[in-house]
Amino acid sequence: MSSPARTAIAVLRTARPRQWSKNVLVLAAPLAAGVEWTGGTIVDVAGTFVAFTLAASAIYLVNDVVDAEEDRLHPRKQRRPVAAGELRPGTAVMCAGLFVGLGIGIGVLIEPRLAATLTAYVVLQVAYALWLKEQPVVDLAIVASGFLLRAIAGGVAIDVPLSQWFLLVASFGSLFMVAGKRYSELRSMGPAAGTRKTLEVYSESYLRFVWGLAAAVTVTAYSLWAFEISTGSDINWQAISIAPFVVGLLRYAVDIDRGLAGEPEEAVLRDPGLQVLGLAWLVVFAIGVYSS
Repeated sequence: MSSPARTAIAVLRTARPRQWSKNVLVLAAPLAAGVEWTGGTIVDVAGTFVAFTLAASAIYLVNDVVDAEEDRLHPRKQRRPVAAGELRPGTAVMCAGLFVGLGIGIGVLIEPRLAATLTAYVVLQVAYALWLKEQPVVDLAIVASGFLLRAIAGGVAIDVPLSQWFLLVASFGSLFMVAGKRYSELRSMGPAAGTRKTLEVYSESYLRFVWGLAAAVTVTAYSLWAFEISTGSDINWQAISIAPFVVGLLRYAVDIDRGLAGEPEEAVLRDPGLQVLGLAWLVVFAIGVYSS
């Protein structure tokens, strides 16, 4: 295999294709608003997905360059291309710049405010990679903001209003996942693993408090939101959707408690029960929104 081909494969691996599933969060705002899925809407949402995929991939490239030394101490991360010497840091940074340019360029074509959202995401995540990841609590907020900005981007792209309840659910739901991720990392690796400095500060009891608090606020905000957007029909589908939403959250909390949610997307993909609950919630919620 030629050197350019090996480099291309290394770049693709560093871009984390498995993580691209996170970008489906751009669908959240359009679905919550019950938009009509015309050709233009589909193109704009798909473009937003691609733009965020490019921006997120750029961040992974930068992060792996910054974290190369720490990654070499990790039993799994040491196989990442930059840490393993398969991808030169300069090449990784150059590709990151290209991806950011393409992603923001797509954002400009769809909606200037989307480009601004993507820019905010890139700035925050680069700041995280260079410094903020070592700041306890702040690191949780910055990682959670990545999920939140994805959800906001979907609404900005097609110009739908974002309700206060939607933003609260997205914000604290993101914090729940991030605190759960750190808790799982602490359970599996321990505070002295040398791969994430904030794990030396956090305790299991503190992270349990954070993800428990975030889950409580998420459920409360979602329940209030569900009743607020109720259509007043004979069957209150939004209220019914609270059940699979809460059960799904509790099911995911089982993985967190067992230390198996270090990679949220993998935790979801390996749990058929959680997938069924997620699908049930989506169907019930969509019926409620689109039957109004």
